[in-house]
Amino acid sequence: ALDAILARIKDVCKRNGLLILSVLSVTIGCLLGFFLRTRRLSQQEISYFQFPGELLMRMLKMLILPLVVSSLMSGLAALDAKTSSRLGIITVTYYLWTTFVAVIVGIIMVSIIHPGGAAAKESTEEGGKPIMSSADALLDLIRNMFPANLVEATFKQYRTRSIPIIKSNKASSESTTRRIIIYGVQDENGSNVQNFALDITPPPEVIYKSEPGTSDGMNVLGIVIFSATMGIMLGRMGNSGVPLVSFCQCLNESVMKIVAVAVWYFPFGIVFLIAGKILEMDDPSAIGKKLGFYAITVVCGLVVHGLFILPMMYFFITKKNPIVFIRGILQALLIALATSSSSATLPITFKCLLENNHVDRRIARFVLPVGATINMDGTALYEAVAAIFIAQVNNYELDFGQIITI
Repeated sequence: ALDAILARIKDVCKRNGLLILSVLSVTIGCLLGFFLRTRRLSQQEISYFQFPGELLMRMLKMLILPLVVSSLMSGLAALDAKTSSRLGIITVTYYLWTTFVAVIVGIIMVSIIHPGGAAAKESTEEGGKPIMSSADALLDLIRNMFPANLVEATFKQYRTRSIPIIKSNKASSESTTRRIIIYGVQDENGSNVQNFALDITPPPEVIYKSEPGTSDGMNVLGIVIFSATMGIMLGRMGNSGVPLVSFCQCLNESVMKIVAVAVWYFPFGIVFLIAGKILEMDDPSAIGKKLGFYAITVVCGLVVHGLFILPMMYFFITKKNPIVFIRGILQALLIALATSSSSATLPITFKCLLENNHVDRRIARFVLPVGATINMDGTALYEAVAAIFIAQVNNYELDFGQIITI
């Protein structure tokens, strides 16, 4: 009986060794991070400590570009036009629906918990930082879908910059005099009088001019659009497109083999990545007092959406046990927790879905790169909660129409 138990434990460790190491690394990283906070490390020491975690992020980001390009081009080339169109419509519809559900969950949670009532309003100076308009943000999104330079798209993306310009009117400035009020204040004894000057001159009018610019980071959306279009065209070219399709398939397989080797470094890197993030945090107790209920609201919304709603959708659509599916991608979830990046988690997500959950390779090659780019349920939930939280802090009642707008 003992031999059977030991054999069973050995078999479980052999099949799930990497997953067990990943879970332990997350736990050790959290404990190590909070312990080292008591040592008062300098910023230079923290940067040295984070080096193994930085290598993990570099490994993951290094594999994104070849994986996305080869996956989309080879995956869509293997499908006929009708199937690829149907797959694209279903994928985008599903992603939009889950994002909409995430926003609804966030609005419900923030309305129930009402975190803004417990948060203290702080008066802060804005500093004149311009806020990008919704129109510029939307236009930038469309511009990034069609990058002007594919090589530049691998490390930069288009971003409109708002340049502050002080509007000066020569005639009015000459006629406008500087107005200052001088008043005196006596001390408690009534003997000494201190004079104070208050400048009430109107501030100059500042307008913001939009100028084209760039920001660091891969333009994943543009690369996805180009690769998907190339894949569809290669599928329609027939035999003449076979050499390039074979190259993309070979590139995809080689990248996955690199992932299979690099994945054994992940548990070691996760320890330093998570511990480093904890060391970089400001005072957690002070943040907890200001934003504790807000953080609880966001986390509760993410738990409801990720652990209840999405598994229920999976069960009703596939009639399969969602727990088995989640167990197969648990390592990818842990990597996502450590890196806070869906794109950086893409290589390990491919590995989990193909090897553990046995998802159709053609489906995974299309759905995963698109999902890592446009499907941001957590961000949508977080931003919906943030908007209503700010309104609650300022005692601003939102009507039904404004909530629908959010």
